[in-house]
Amino acid sequence: MIALISSMPEEGRLFIRQLKKRSVAAGRPVYKGMIHGKEVIYTVSGMGKVNAAHTATVLLEKFSPDVVVLFGVGGAYPSTGLNVGDIAIAEKEVYGDEGVHTGRGFKGADFIGIPLLRKGRKKYFNEFWLDKRLAKAAVESLKQFAPHCTHSCGFKAGTFVTVSTGTGTENRAGELQRRFGAICENMEGASVAHVCTIYGTPMIEIRGISNIVEDRDKARWDLRLASDNCQRVVMEVIKSLKGVGE
Repeated sequence: MIALISSMPEEGRLFIRQLKKRSVAAGRPVYKGMIHGKEVIYTVSGMGKVNAAHTATVLLEKFSPDVVVLFGVGGAYPSTGLNVGDIAIAEKEVYGDEGVHTGRGFKGADFIGIPLLRKGRKKYFNEFWLDKRLAKAAVESLKQFAPHCTHSCGFKAGTFVTVSTGTGTENRAGELQRRFGAICENMEGASVAHVCTIYGTPMIEIRGISNIVEDRDKARWDLRLASDNCQRVVMEVIKSLKGVGE
């Protein structure tokens, strides 16, 4: 089974239409069905880390999916080469504001010395790597699919940053991009990667770029284009996954 999560229903319109059967888990509608011959469930988490982590936990406990796919829109950092409507794929998720501010600036959880997760001998502080095989499969799917997007659809894989406060200035965007070597920011990804790491469940995260992270100007955003391109890419990635959900 493949579990799909987006933070907002607008980010999953295509799946809501296609997955007809519904159940309820922890008060959330869960849509079920088959896509490209694979068993799929989809639900909406709501915005932010707690909602996303709770949703992922509920799906993992109740349905035991083989793979979790988190998708939706996100903001690309300047100078990444990504444009509105492009696609970003997470290789690694980073909590962008778990840590401490010092006289020398921000320091992550490793500076405090308390890991956010211990699993066996491994300690996790701010960083959670996503499944490399799945990320590679997504990139390969995009190589085939991107030329056929309705609008121009470039793509890039790299580090995502999860923040509690969305970035609304170019200076702050540059700071986060340099600190983490990141290409994209969002408000849910690291928490879902955290939960998937606890359960040992592979995860992939795909974001359509709705805006460049700069001085906030929503007139330059395109949420619909980003969301539509992202959903179509997720459909293609589902098709490409071998031996999952079949």
